[in-house]
Amino acid sequence: MDTRTTPTGRRAPKPKTHQHRARILALQVLYEVDMSDHDWQVSLATHAEATEASDRVIAMASSIVDGVFTSLESVDELIVKYAPMWPLAQLSPVDRNVLRLALFEMMPGSDVPPKVVINEAVELAKEFGGAASSRFVNGVLGAALAGLGLASNKTSD
Repeated sequence: MDTRTTPTGRRAPKPKTHQHRARILALQVLYEVDMSDHDWQVSLATHAEATEASDRVIAMASSIVDGVFTSLESVDELIVKYAPMWPLAQLSPVDRNVLRLALFEMMPGSDVPPKVVINEAVELAKEFGGAASSRFVNGVLGAALAGLGLASNKTSD
């Protein structure tokens, strides 16, 4: 049993990979732009400098944020479809942007396995969201995984 905990009683975070750090940076930018309508490139530069992000992390975060904004309408439609009880505007900003990031990474053409996307999104929700965020994100993404036909690599007969 891992006995490392944070002052709030949560489990201490595992060492972060560059991919996870990039997703954190992307989430920070998505959140800021969602809440303030700032320019995402300026926000990215500011957060990257503040966190001393590597060029590799910045490049991956930039790719994610650009992709989310490029496909925002499609991504938001997926959120509405797979979280029908929650109007998009009523979702917590953290949950909304974790879902945007994850659903973008689940779209066709992504090289990230869907289960990795879900695990990463759940970790982000645990780290930055409310008490029920991780369960909510996991449920929505699980429904999207099945609904988008990504749950299995098998072809139908």
